[in-house]
Amino acid sequence: MISFVGKGEDSKVPASSSVSWNFQLMCRDPAKKKVRMKVSIAQDPADAAEWSIRLYDASNSSLYDNHSSRSTEEFEFFLEGAKPKELRLEAHAPIGSSYKDRVTVTLSACLVEAPSECDAIQFSAEARQSILALKTSIGHEKDVADAIASRTKGVESDIAAILSPTTLRGYVLIEGMNTERLRQTVKGVRKAHSFVDGEMQIGEIDHYLAPKPLVSGITEGDVVELVAGPFKGEKARVQHIDEAKEEITVELFEAMVPIPVTVRGDHVRVLEKDR
Repeated sequence: MISFVGKGEDSKVPASSSVSWNFQLMCRDPAKKKVRMKVSIAQDPADAAEWSIRLYDASNSSLYDNHSSRSTEEFEFFLEGAKPKELRLEAHAPIGSSYKDRVTVTLSACLVEAPSECDAIQFSAEARQSILALKTSIGHEKDVADAIASRTKGVESDIAAILSPTTLRGYVLIEGMNTERLRQTVKGVRKAHSFVDGEMQIGEIDHYLAPKPLVSGITEGDVVELVAGPFKGEKARVQHIDEAKEEITVELFEAMVPIPVTVRGDHVRVLEKDR
């Protein structure tokens, strides 16, 4: 009985990058057996840029390459007894991949001497965006972001989003499919420099996407200074925090009568934490 050892997987791949899967093929019969393998590739949409599919053995020798003139959908090799054959499948997303372009690769293996003895395994990959960090002159982050955004108006562009967080100095974050075209788009933009090598993971920037509550970092008993409103410049102690309304109630130090005052969480600056 011939069988694949491993699990077919579904992966997401940035354009112009690759993903690989390791698995095995084995036969319980200890005798040397000839195997015929077939590679089937399906892309969605059918007219999408062609993915590069390669299959390697343990010695890193190529068994199949859909971009090679010598490649055929079927080929044969030997299994050395009951020892599993180590295999690696690689899928490379082309530079011209569009969002959610998809490739599915099905491998089927049969014994040449017993064609009914077969097994199959399937792998799939989907093209996704990349997030790159663009270096800029400090203080000109928003100018660079606006200039890049203006270049994408009214034209077909790979850029899906541009983020310029106020707390991120010297960088603009750009999300897009084709990293090479991203570089061409920003070329010549004033105060824009170069992209940082490698892409950023969503976990590295999610704190920029979900702003912290206005009362974050403030606790009851803290000494604060009011930075806005009629009591601007006054010092006070936090008495109560309303997280739902993002408001705090404070008691002014200099007030003749200790009257509670309710202000927005961003209208105070913490001077001293309660111990």
